[in-house]
Amino acid sequence: MRSALPTGVDPLLIETDEALAALLRRVNTIALVGASHKPERPSYKVLAFLLAEGYQVTPVNPGLAGQELQGQTVVASLNNIDHPIDMIDVFRDGSVLPDLLAETLAIGTPVLWTQLAVRHVDAEREALSQGLDLVVDKCPLQEIPRLREKGLL
Repeated sequence: MRSALPTGVDPLLIETDEALAALLRRVNTIALVGASHKPERPSYKVLAFLLAEGYQVTPVNPGLAGQELQGQTVVASLNNIDHPIDMIDVFRDGSVLPDLLAETLAIGTPVLWTQLAVRHVDAEREALSQGLDLVVDKCPLQEIPRLREKGLL
């Protein structure tokens, strides 16, 4: 399964506001790994926010697979998603990033986004060397309104 995003673009560690805004404009489908059914959890709030922003979001959580979460069917893993995904958004401990990177590459998703404090330096380097665009230690719930306020979105 390949993403609908353009190919042939050099992989990039997304750090500038302009690059982040450009990335968010071209993403349509997101897999949210570590989705929670608990309204107080950040992943629950981000899922609701991304859906309200018009993104198609597939929640990923093996413990909730098959259930509905905010109107979306939860899948057990990235490999269970039956449509192209533009971006993986990770709400898991950084120690799982190497395995998630392998799944991300296997399904052909071009963007890996790690949430606040989700880090694994070796996996980050590998993601870039494998041609992925990478956003590290950021949250779209914070970044999208901030970029919109700056007139970039």
